[in-house]
Amino acid sequence: MRCEGLTKRYGRGRWVLRDVDLEVAAEDVLAVVGGNGSGKSTLLRILVGVSRPTSGTVSGRPPTIGYVPDRFTAHDRMSALSYLTHMGRVRGLSGAVARVRAGRLLEQLSLVGDRDAPLRTLSKGNAQKVALAQALLVEPDLLVLDEPWSGLDASAHGVLAEFIEKVAARGGAVVFTDHREAIAETHATGVYAISDGQVTRRRGTHTEGRPLEVRLVLTAPLTGVPPTDVDWYGLPGVLDTERRGGALVLRVTREHSDTVLLTALRHRWSVEGVARADDAQAARVAARRAAL
Repeated sequence: MRCEGLTKRYGRGRWVLRDVDLEVAAEDVLAVVGGNGSGKSTLLRILVGVSRPTSGTVSGRPPTIGYVPDRFTAHDRMSALSYLTHMGRVRGLSGAVARVRAGRLLEQLSLVGDRDAPLRTLSKGNAQKVALAQALLVEPDLLVLDEPWSGLDASAHGVLAEFIEKVAARGGAVVFTDHREAIAETHATGVYAISDGQVTRRRGTHTEGRPLEVRLVLTAPLTGVPPTDVDWYGLPGVLDTERRGGALVLRVTREHSDTVLLTALRHRWSVEGVARADDAQAARVAARRAAL
């Protein structure tokens, strides 16, 4: 898919996008970073076709697109399972197949709560899981995600990363936004920065300019006092989290590792190990891709 000379403004307001050229190829995982109000969401809406540019063209848009908007606005009286079954039927699945796929996705994403309860009763993080599930009901050629990690718990972060890798491994493409550049650096093969309506390519691959990382392994303390919950992704330098049995494994940029360790200790987590993560993570990603 190719975007050429895109511009966008609403009414006579300021230009949100100006002369944007962007190409999305098969197997790309592209991140768009920028501050609030910089135009990230507008660009994604144009990519998926729910908004038209003021000028410029979009060509080669693939037939099957999965889209998670910045705000999930499903009818709040429907249950998660009913909503996903309905969306599956809209996208050409039979009701039975849609229901099975919906249930499987909610299980993979570890939805907390009754899947037959009204959507309005779900927390922000669990509503985000439903939004992700609807985008993945039919295998997308293009997966477009607006702040997809927002509100997700640690286990769902890892599942989302796997979904992204699988879409790219099948020959699809992924475009996502996140206000945290560490997330973009971790998951994207190309990073674009948007500022003053203009989009510039920052880097091209995972390995270029990648920060040095350490792996922290944390567990509940032996005293029996449970650790308090921490918004790990809200801490500087946290790139990824993963549950492994009773342990929590964090990947953190080396320069911020002391801050994260101090936070863990203050919240009564025990530190089981600290090691360089660069080589281990590269091997894990390669093994995962080989298994897809």
